[in-house]
Formats: sequence, C-alpha cells, structure tokens
Amino acid sequence: MQDVADALRLDTELSADSAAYIEELYEQYLTSPTSVTEDWRQYFDKFPKGDQPHSSVREQFLLLGRNSNRVQAVVQSSVSSDHERRQIGVLQLIAAYRNRGHQKAKLDPLGLAKREDVPDLDLSAHGLTKSDLDTVFNTSNLAIGKAEATLGEMVETMESIYCGSIGAEYMHIVDTKEKRWIQQRLEGARGQFNFTNDQKKALLERLTAAEGLEKFLGNKYVGAKRFGVEGGESFIPMMNEIIQRAGSVGCKEVVIGMPHRGRLNLLVNIMGKNPADLFGEFEGKSIHKKGSGDVKYHQGFSSNVMTPGGEVHLALAFNPSHLEIVGPVVEGSVRARQVRRKDIGGDDVLPVIVHGDAAFAGQGVNQETFQMSQTRGYTVGGTVHIVINNQVGFTTSDPRDARSTEYCTDVAKMVQSPIFHVNGDDPEAVAFIAQLAHDFRHTFRKDVVIDLFCYRRRGHNEADEPSATQPLMYQVINKKPTTRTLYADQLVQQKVLDRAEADKLIEDYRSDLEAGNHVANALVLEPNTKMFVDWKPYLGHDYTDVWDTTIDINRLKELGEGMRKLPEGFVMQRQVSKVIDDRLKMQTGEMPLNWGAAETLAYATLIDEGYLVRITGEDVGRGTFSHRHAKLHNQVDGSTYIPLCHVKENQPRFALYDSLLSEEAVLAFEYGYATTIPNSLIIWEAQFGDFANCAQVVIDQFIASGETKWERVCGLTMLLPHGFEGQGPEHSSARLERFLQLCAEDNMQVITPTTPAQIFHALRRQAVRPIRKPMIVMSPKSLLRHKLATSTLEELATGTFQTVIDEVDQITKSDVTRLVLCGGKVYYDLIEKRRELELNNIAVVRIEQLYPYPEQRLAEVLAAYPNVKDVVWCQEEPKNQGAWLFIAPRLYDDILKSGKQIRISYAGREASAAPACGSPYLHAKQQAQLIHDALAIEAEQSGETK
Repeated sequence: MQDVADALRLDTELSADSAAYIEELYEQYLTSPTSVTEDWRQYFDKFPKGDQPHSSVREQFLLLGRNSNRVQAVVQSSVSSDHERRQIGVLQLIAAYRNRGHQKAKLDPLGLAKREDVPDLDLSAHGLTKSDLDTVFNTSNLAIGKAEATLGEMVETMESIYCGSIGAEYMHIVDTKEKRWIQQRLEGARGQFNFTNDQKKALLERLTAAEGLEKFLGNKYVGAKRFGVEGGESFIPMMNEIIQRAGSVGCKEVVIGMPHRGRLNLLVNIMGKNPADLFGEFEGKSIHKKGSGDVKYHQGFSSNVMTPGGEVHLALAFNPSHLEIVGPVVEGSVRARQVRRKDIGGDDVLPVIVHGDAAFAGQGVNQETFQMSQTRGYTVGGTVHIVINNQVGFTTSDPRDARSTEYCTDVAKMVQSPIFHVNGDDPEAVAFIAQLAHDFRHTFRKDVVIDLFCYRRRGHNEADEPSATQPLMYQVINKKPTTRTLYADQLVQQKVLDRAEADKLIEDYRSDLEAGNHVANALVLEPNTKMFVDWKPYLGHDYTDVWDTTIDINRLKELGEGMRKLPEGFVMQRQVSKVIDDRLKMQTGEMPLNWGAAETLAYATLIDEGYLVRITGEDVGRGTFSHRHAKLHNQVDGSTYIPLCHVKENQPRFALYDSLLSEEAVLAFEYGYATTIPNSLIIWEAQFGDFANCAQVVIDQFIASGETKWERVCGLTMLLPHGFEGQGPEHSSARLERFLQLCAEDNMQVITPTTPAQIFHALRRQAVRPIRKPMIVMSPKSLLRHKLATSTLEELATGTFQTVIDEVDQITKSDVTRLVLCGGKVYYDLIEKRRELELNNIAVVRIEQLYPYPEQRLAEVLAAYPNVKDVVWCQEEPKNQGAWLFIAPRLYDDILKSGKQIRISYAGREASAAPACGSPYLHAKQQAQLIHDALAIEAEQSGETK
C-alpha cells in the first residue's frame, strides 16, 4: 500500500468531490489503458496490479484533498495543457450528472415538488464555461456511442439521460459491474426509449384499461371505497411490462404483494379477475363459505397469463391493512416456491412488492426485509420493489413530516439497491424503467426499487375530501388531464394512431366491462393446473381425529445411530461432544431421552418419511439454552456439519438457519413459507418467548385470523420458550394469555408439553395428519434438563400426543378430594412437593393442549375421581395472565355439566402489570406460596416460613 501512497503524493490537493471522477478515469484505464492520455496512463501505471484493481486505491482518492473545496490542479506533472485541465473538468461533470442528476430530474407530474439547486451540475463548478460548449472533448466512458463529442452535446445528452422523466440513483453501489451495467443501459438509451408504434399502442391500451375501470366503478358505485389507482395509472402498464419481461426469460411464477391502492385494478386488468365477480363484491355478495371474510381490497388471487416465454402463474398475496407486513410474507412464499422448483438462482419465481411512499419510509419491517435479502436463509434472488409515490402519506401527511430523508426510498440504499425514480405521466419512461429494473434483478439477483412519482386524484379513498388538508395540490389536480389523456394526445400528435382509434379503445373496454368479460390482455382461460399448489388433501378433515404418530422402534434406533456419524477429522467442542454422545445413548434406548434428543429424533423421522423440515430463529442451530446442537462446529477449521441433512440418501430438504436479529419480518417470512409448501414442518423459534411481542402484527393479522379472513390454511409451528425461572419480567412469559384470547373457530393449537415424548408426538402430529393449523408451543427452559422430564424410547415409538395427562403416581382415585390442574413447568414443582409430603388425597393432572380445549378428554379424567370436592387451577403466571382467564369459564361449564358440587379456585401469583418480578428472592417466595396454595398446605406442614 506504501507504493500507492507514494504514487498519490501530490504537490496540490484534490477535493473530495473529485474522487468520483478520478475513480471513473482509473476504471476506464483498467478497461483500456490506451483510452486515457499518456500522462494519466503513466500516472496510473504506478499503482499496484491485482485481482482487486481499484478497491484498494479508492480510499486514497477520497483522502487526497479533504480540506480543499475544489480541484486546483491534478497531478501537475501529468497535466500538460489547459485543454487537458478542462478535460478533467468534463470528467468531473460527467461524474456529477451520474451522482446528482436525479436531483434535477422532472419527476413530479404535478410540478409542485420543490427541488433544491444542484451546484455540482453547473459548468463553473468544474472549471468550465459556456465558451467551452462547442469544444470537442473525450467522452471517457460516457456511453453515448462515440469517443469524442462537444461539451454542449454531452451536456444535452446527460440532461436527457439523468434529468428528464427518470432520476437514477446507482452511484452508491460498490460493485463496479453492477454500476457499469446500469450506466450502459441508461446512457445507451440517451433518454430516447424507441418503442415501436405497436408497443406504444399497447401502452395506451393498458392505460385505457386502468382509467376505464376506475371511471366505471366510480359511476356505478358512487362513494364506495375502492382505493383506486387514479393518478397512478401507469402502475398497470408497468406491472404488465414486468410480468411479460419475466416470462420472456423463462420465469414460471410471479408473486405479488401490495397494499390497497390500485389492488382492484391489478386484479381485474392484470390478473384477470372477472369484473362481474368484483361487481358482486361491491354489491355485498360474500365469496367465503365460512369465517369472517375480508374487504375486497385485502383479497388475494391467482391466475395464469401468457407471455413470450410461455405460461406464467401469478399469485397476489392476501394482506391486512398493516401495509408493509405483506412484504416478508411474499418473500417467504417465493422462497418456498423456489425450493419446490429447485430454483437455486431465482430464475423461475419472481417476487414483486408494491409499497406506499409514506409506509415504505416509515415502517421498520422494510428495513428488516431488506436486511434479510442477501442472507443465506432468506434470499430469493432479488425482489422488484415498486413504490406508488402519491407524495402525500396516508391521509394528510406532508413529506416533511413523513421522513427525514430526501426520498422515501433511501432505506433501500442500505443493501446497495439501485433506485429508479420515474414520472408517472411519462408511460414510455415507466415502461423502460420496468424493463431495466427487471433485467437488473434477473442479471444480478439483487433487489431493485422503482419509485413511481404520481398523485392521488381522489384522495386517500373515494369517501375522502383531500382538498381539506391539501388545498394547493388539489387545485392543480382538479385541472390536470389524466395520464391516459396526455399520452393519447401525444400519440395522436405523433400520428401513431388517430383520435377515433384512441376513443374506440375506451368504448371497447367499457363494453367488455358491461358484458362481464375478462379484460386482462394475457389471461389464460384454461390454465396449466400443474403450476398450482394442491391443498385439497389438507382440507375437510375433522380436527378432533387422532392420527397415528407411532414409528417402528428399530427404525428409531437406526436414525439415532445415524445422526452420530460425523465427517472424518471433525472435532467437536468438549461439552458438545458429551451432549452428542449422551444423545446417542438416549436415541438407542440406553438412557432416558431428554428434550433435545426427542426433538431432533422427531425431525429425523419426518425427514425419513418424506417431509421437508425448516427451522429458523435467532439461535436455533445450538438452541438458546444449548439443548439442540443440530448444527455442529468443527473446532479445528470452523466448518459446520448438520447431521439431520444426512438422514438418508435423496432425502427431503432440511433447512436450519440462525436468523438475523428480527422477529417481525422473519416470522412473516416463515408464515409465507408455510402457506406455500403443505407437505412440510416449518418452525420458527423465539430466542425467548417474550420476543414474539415484536411480531404481534404477524400473529394477529396472519397466524390467528388468516384462515377465517382469507381461507388461507397454514401449518406454521412457533416454539416460544416460556417458564418462570427467576429471570425477571423480560425472560419469563411468552404471553400465553394473548394466544388464548385469539383462539376461536379451531383456528390454531396452543400446547404446553411437559415431556420429551409429548414434543416428539406433537411435532410429528403437526406434519403427519392432513390438517394444517398453526401450532403455538409454550416450550420449556429448565425442563430441557430436568431430572424428571424424560421419556423412554418406547414412549416415542408406540405413544401419541396426549391432550390431557392424568395423575401418573399410583394413588387411589377414590381417595382424591382435591384435583390440581396445571400446564407446563409448574407440574414438576407440584408433583415433587406432593410426593415429599405424601399428600395422597391430591391428584395432579396436566392439560397439555389448551386449545382446541380438550373438553371430552378432561371430562373422562374428572369422572374417574368420584369424591373430588375441590378443583384448583395452578399456574406460575400472574392471575391476569397465563391460562386462568381462558380456562376458568370452561371449568365452570364442565363442572356444571357433571352435576357435581365442586369448588373451583385459583392458585398462582397475584395480578400484575409485569409478567414477573425482577428479584430472584421474591420469585422463589412467590413460587413456594403458589405451590402451597395449590396443595392446600400450611407453612408449618412444609417446614417453611411464609
């Protein structure tokens, strides 16, 4: 590096602004040394050569002149004439247009957006004057088709490229190939998109469709909310262009996520939803056979369209009003589709996510989703993001209040996505950028953002009066011709078509709507059904049916032995080696099984039977509490080995990924994944159950209600470590009460398993039975190694998941007068104290499945105790939390039905605003008290002091 520093030691300083254009010149030299002058070539020849030709010197360029405001001179020994000094100014001007031209671009269709002056685009900023406009200079690597041009010609070209209807931000990208590719595409077009007359007519036809539907609905259903795309009609030809472009290069599926605005238009004009069905929804006709249903602009849809490369399956994801949350759901669905198709690079399945401007800037789930875009467990080979930029957030928000950045899209720069701002009133520029964005994603497998600058002609929705809060904007909008009108006038003026042809497009579209005809221009009426996921085998089953989860014990032993086989020379850490050695003994029947042994064996059996298994979360490889160790680390070279990936030859996929430190986006991703591959077990594990709070919107809007709103079934499993261990309020409760409050209509399962056999059969049941319902597991912490929390191999082989576990000790049931019901870890505290004090008149019964509530099984257990006078629900959680408020009314109903005179009471912590106390001493005192209360014992009897 010293020789570089010596080479860059100049007599005069360069400004930091000049670093960009010197780097441009250096890269040009690297590509073709003879393309730069002899003096520059001699100068750059002093730099070291290698595999990374300019990354090592970029910092030197940036350090050259931090204290100087402009270029005084550049390498006096290398610049021999005034012309060459002005040539440097030209290079700097080119770099300025590439870096800052977007700030001068004509993006706002309304002409209201105030743009700051950009001094870097002035000739004087680079030592040039108007007198230089006729002078011929080297064009450097400006891709305009010739090596030399006048400065005036270059400025005119750069104005049309970078300051017209397109504002391109891409110079923040580090990768030179990506940056050069974009330059070639943008500069090669020179602001002229060269569409054929037929292509222009096709653009007009789609604009006519977009406008025509909104006008038809506005006239037919006056005042009804539809969140129309008026003002942003170019979105429809943009989507059409992306889909057709994707199909032409072999894409088989396009998965779309979007909020309300423009959704109905997309459904009808792109995806081919029958207009008559949409009209029926406006008129109140239900499309759901059961459940609550949802409003029409939340509904999903799927169809096939024809493209130059064949049929493409389109899937529009269902979404709630929590706008941006649908993004990671789409990404998860896309990843699952790619896995199903063995689409390693992302060629076959394309995600397109549509955003609102204020939501894109304001909602943190976008940052999480971008952050996961290039990680191993979540990449989908790039996503095309489209921001429908209304320039007014939600109802009244001014951009000055909606963000702190210049553009709503600046968050995308964190992963070096190119960002293309485009004026929605220039349909040809919109179509060009749609092609460019798709091709970038297809070429580089990275996210790309289109910022469609438009406006809302009707305000936030059709019942809104926008001029109340945006008077100046709507004075302009009310007088403004539509995008379709402007483009039709342009094409008539260009003699692409005459006025009669343009008007006929309107008449034909309206006629089709009135006739109830499909109006999507590429819809396949008899689609290839093999492109669909078949969910029929998972529908219509009785939730209460018992499914066989047994497995041959000899095969269990074989699977256990197989998971101990490691690559030659693989050295495990000492404690991990002990865990794996003990696990082998457990899984072959030599020792009782603990939680980790049973859990991993459950995965092995499912893989062996042909089920895909995917587990993600912040620490799932090891397990937060070091119980799983499914991913082993070689202490010699740091390599990893996952035994569950080697259960058998040609096995289904086993995916195990430690996630980024996110709950919301990751859980949404896994939900999307689980709704796409039914023959699988998809698990998300929280590091602590409390952390699921950060993903509450996913739980509320998708996991709990997705089936009743959208008839969307999902078999996602959530493992939420839960248990009061004296670790304070933040690491005790997975908020069991919140899940139970959401339970209705058999929408999900909530279980509190207490033995390794129970988690073994619960996981197997989740995959084996042909029912796909979310399963919420209050998984343990201290029970992972509790001396009593073990199971035998026989219990795994021949058992089943028990919704209720009766008293396990040999006590006479007719002697029992007090029945303690509980769930989870507290059972072991109760049973140990009961045994210690030999309280044989008390039975302890575990309710392992809280929902669906096991009414019949619990009634059978209660009936076996004829002399019970007291039934106690015992829990560790405070009274206003946990399961008490859920189970109490059900217990009262059960007792009422039994006809017995039985008292029902509660034993647990008092109601509290926090889940747990922060003092280990107070925790222990509270725990002892609730055990005493449950067993009706006094302090003297227990030998303790209250």
